[in-house]
Amino acid sequence: MSDLTGKVCLVTGGSRGLGREMVLAFAERGADVVIASRKLAACEALAAEVHEKYGVRALGVACNVGDWSQCDDLVEQVYADFGRIDVLVNNAGMSPLYPSLEEVSEDLWDKVLGINLKGPFRLTAAVGKRMADGNGGTVINVSSIASIRPDALSLPYAAAKAGLNALTEGFAQAYAPTVRVNAILCGPFLTDISKAWPEDIHQFVAQSLALGRAGRPDEVVGAALYFASEASSFTTGAILRVDGGTR
Repeated sequence: MSDLTGKVCLVTGGSRGLGREMVLAFAERGADVVIASRKLAACEALAAEVHEKYGVRALGVACNVGDWSQCDDLVEQVYADFGRIDVLVNNAGMSPLYPSLEEVSEDLWDKVLGINLKGPFRLTAAVGKRMADGNGGTVINVSSIASIRPDALSLPYAAAKAGLNALTEGFAQAYAPTVRVNAILCGPFLTDISKAWPEDIHQFVAQSLALGRAGRPDEVVGAALYFASEASSFTTGAILRVDGGTR
C-alpha cells in the first residue's frame, strides 16, 4: 500500500537529514519529487541523484519557507512544472542555540517561528486548497517531541512546533474530506545536527528514551510512507510519536 507511482511529492528541508530520507523513500516507490531548501546546489544534487537512481522526475528548488512570498513562488513553480501536488511534507525546521531565555532576540524568535510555523501554514493553506479543489491529497507535518515536552534550551522551537500540532488538527478539518493532514512527532535523530551534540547530550538521550538510543534518519520513513499512501486512508488530524519512547 506504499506504492506512490505517479504521485508528486514536495518535501521542504528535503536536501538532507530526515527530508532527504523521505525524498529517497518516495522516489524509490515511484513518486516524482520536488526538493526544496534554502541551498539550491544541495537540492539540485539530490534531484540528480534521485533521477539517476530511480528514473523519476526530480526538481530542486531554492526556498526559504520563512518568507511568505517564496512559499507562494514555490507552489506556483511546482504546479507549473508538474500540474499538481499529491503529498506535501512540511519538514523544514530550525532550532538555533541561545545563551539564555532573556537573551533570545526578536530576530531569532521571528526566524524560528517563520521557518517552523509560518511557512507550514502558508504552504498548507495554498496547497491544501488546490488539493481540495482537485483530486485530494495528503499533508505531512514534521513536528517534535519538544512540542509536548518543552525545555528551556529550545523554547521558541517548542512553541512553534506546538503551533504546528494545532495547524495539523485544524487543517485536517478545514480541507476534509479529500485532504488528509497528519504530523510525525519526532524525537532525537542522528542527522547532521547531532554531530555537534556534546557527549552529555548523547548520554541524556540514551537515558531518557525507552529504546536507549537516538533514531537513525531512515527510521522516519515508515511513518512518512504510512501518511503519504493509502495505508492511512482513514487517518487525519493524527499526531504520531516517532521518538524512541521519550519518558
